[in-house]
Amino acid sequence: MLTITGATAIVVDDHTETTGDLHLADGLVAATAPGAETLDASGCIVTPGLVNAHHHLLQTAFRTLPGTRGVPMAQWLPTMAAAYAEVGVDAELASVAASVGLAEALLSGVTTVADHHLTWPSGADTVAIATATADAAASLGARLVFVRGSARDDPQEAAASADAIATALAPRTLDGMLQLAVGPAGVHSDSRETFELLGEVAAKHGLRRRTQSNEQVDVTIALEKYGRRPIDLLEEWGWLADDVTLAHLCDVTPEEIARLASAGVTATHAPGCDLPMGWGIAPVAALKAAGIPVGLGTSGGGSNDAGHLLADARLAMQVAPLVGPPIAAREVLGMAMAGSAAGLGRPELGTLREGSAADLCLWDVSGAADAGVADPVAGLLWASPGRRPRHVVVAGHVVVRDYELVTADEHELVASLAARLAR
Repeated sequence: MLTITGATAIVVDDHTETTGDLHLADGLVAATAPGAETLDASGCIVTPGLVNAHHHLLQTAFRTLPGTRGVPMAQWLPTMAAAYAEVGVDAELASVAASVGLAEALLSGVTTVADHHLTWPSGADTVAIATATADAAASLGARLVFVRGSARDDPQEAAASADAIATALAPRTLDGMLQLAVGPAGVHSDSRETFELLGEVAAKHGLRRRTQSNEQVDVTIALEKYGRRPIDLLEEWGWLADDVTLAHLCDVTPEEIARLASAGVTATHAPGCDLPMGWGIAPVAALKAAGIPVGLGTSGGGSNDAGHLLADARLAMQVAPLVGPPIAAREVLGMAMAGSAAGLGRPELGTLREGSAADLCLWDVSGAADAGVADPVAGLLWASPGRRPRHVVVAGHVVVRDYELVTADEHELVASLAARLAR
């Protein structure tokens, strides 16, 4: 049990703030916690833990690669593929890359990461890769959503792998620390058969579905290959439904937005990837106005070299007026919390209401970077780019204390990744 005391403000959700003590018991936000350990939040804003709704953790090992910046997708893809082949993607690499990526997440206030794993070498032990990633999250105390993705994989092999992963890891999903999902990379890379077969696996195991859609390159390839836009294909292939989350959505028409809203689809905005890749800016205000829940994701290190979701929330807020009306800081912060959680089907995440998961961050707003800030909650985005939380709690357990990991040695994790890459 844990009680948070002395906070400047407690952000319950993007509409509600309070003060006083915050009690955690049995991994949940509680009304009381008699005899609990206390955590001093003096000078801090308390928020729910952030939820990164779209990441590629493996790419943590492949950041700022020569030939991957300022280039078209047709050049980016083979450059990344060559790097994967040179290093060799296996369970060990998945483990060390995920460990560093998840450590970075926790240290920047992200308590849940959705990992859309797309790289599966032919003949690889896919269950071992998935298990290694899940083990890394468990060791650090982070929540993980592992998405068995596909990027030009054989449809039958991808489906068999997804089924095997879901079967093997299902017993570990019961406490809410691990969730499983499926997701082709997009209609630009995966066939109708892949979408349909992975959809069958999702239905069999009760998994949510995720894919990437309507980046400009996705639209271009879909038109060239099928003579149709991605949303048309997804609808025909059975992938416009309330268990589906679509990442990116940079190039969508008003008519397509209405169709997505009618289908109950959720969306993930990833400006830290979309802008440097030249894919455009998702019309977030229009999506939200249509009633589509919108979350936030960083995407992976191959396109966005930082896994710092709060920094990308700030970016989302700043670029919103380029494609629509401005979006307030609290609303964007809500996208990084409950908005992302909605796309995961996890209403207990991204909020600090009683009964919600005890995942939270303490952000120190007492320093020079926040001096003169009239609204410290809005200042979490407007001020101090790259800020990190003083403390982070997941499921009631302190996993970051005084800006340092409690559950692992950060430098040892970095050294392990460097050693694996050196081989």
